Amino acid sequence: MTKLESLKKSSDFAKVLKHRVVSGDCYTIYRVKNFINKNRGSKKLYISFVMRKKIGNAVKRNRIKRKLKSIILKLLKINSAIDLNYVYVIFGKDKAYEEYHDSLFEKMKKSFKRMDGVKS
Repeated sequence: MTKLESLKKSSDFAKVLKHRVVSGDCYTIYRVKNFINKNRGSKKLYISFVMRKKIGNAVKRNRIKRKLKSIILKLLKINSAIDLNYVYVIFGKDKAYEEYHDSLFEKMKKSFKRMDGVKS
């Protein structure tokens, strides 16, 4: 089982946010090679979910984050499409609130497949 580990330092966020990879209507994914843990054998995925404060209230923002996190966990279990050698930051957008879980899952799966061809 892969454990999700969140980024803590603002300097870590600054390193990752220099490299935008995929932008969609429901989210934007930033990715950079893993600089936090040099041990490649570990089963940790360094990923953070971020929301802007202008998007609704706290309930709406937290629901979007939970939705995106559950999709990432599902991708890790079923598809193993996410490369653990990278650090990710996912910015949720307002449209993800109304989007159905299944369609959002398919969009996210296509985005991670598309990222395999992009070098960062």
